Amino acid sequence: MANSAGSYLLDAIRGGAVGASEALPGISGGTVALIVGLYDKLIGGAGHMVSGIKRYVTDVPRGRGRARAQEQFRQVDWSVLVPALVGMAVFLVLAALLLAPLVDAYTRYAYALFFGLVLACLWIPYSGAGRPWRAGHYAVALVFAVAAFVLTGLPGANLPTHPAVVFLAAAVAVCALVLPGLSGSFILLTLGLYEPTISAVGDLDIAYLAVFALGMLTGLSLFVKLLQHLLENFHHMTLVVLTGLMAGSLRALWPWQTESREVVTPTDVPVTVVFIVAGFVIVTAAIVWERRKRSRAEAARVAAGVRPERTESHFS
Repeated sequence: MANSAGSYLLDAIRGGAVGASEALPGISGGTVALIVGLYDKLIGGAGHMVSGIKRYVTDVPRGRGRARAQEQFRQVDWSVLVPALVGMAVFLVLAALLLAPLVDAYTRYAYALFFGLVLACLWIPYSGAGRPWRAGHYAVALVFAVAAFVLTGLPGANLPTHPAVVFLAAAVAVCALVLPGLSGSFILLTLGLYEPTISAVGDLDIAYLAVFALGMLTGLSLFVKLLQHLLENFHHMTLVVLTGLMAGSLRALWPWQTESREVVTPTDVPVTVVFIVAGFVIVTAAIVWERRKRSRAEAARVAAGVRPERTESHFS
């Protein structure tokens, strides 16, 4: 059944939310993708696209044809992925130009809101494994939480905008897009390349943006296949690690810290806490609504005598 114009628009808006988050330091695009329900589509689609391109490059010159590559491309849900990627690109630019200054003006409240969002979102990978956690799982999560906590508390560097540095920084930063809890913009801020990148977007510095885009594509093509492999073959432990990373990365969103990431005495506590609670409630409501929707759909299929569908979601 063909998708309606409304569904395309909704997917574009969901992708836009992910793209906008990537322009804001401390806010994880992977976490937002979890919240809006795009995470599986992005990881799965990107993985199949990388495999398709790889097989096209290796098979066609050897005279094996395009069959294996086309099979990979057919597994991509293009009806969701294309509008989501378009929305992501458009809102990324808009956020860099319009939203980032607003967050700078109200940093504490913005961080408080997203602190609550990420805190509630921890339930998604924690419960997504489908089996109980043991003591060892908590220990592994704690190790990665501490690592993320230390990483997000490091003072920023000031790397030069040499093309090789920009390429490598983009390749590392884009990995945060597919890792819930880690922010690509925050990594750029740590490396001292956030302001140059935002300026390049505003000034349409084609040379800088081309190198940055090439680094993103390289990093994404390498990392997304690794993550896809881990989710498919080490599902439970991968979610344990992701939960720890998300928990530790809350340090980056702590509302009471300076630009140099020094924790300060809380002030304006009541209003700030309201924003934290608001973010927590938004995600909690979304999780409850999604689970009830899924339960009703399963009940309707059972009542109709239809065999329940097997879900491929990594976080269901």
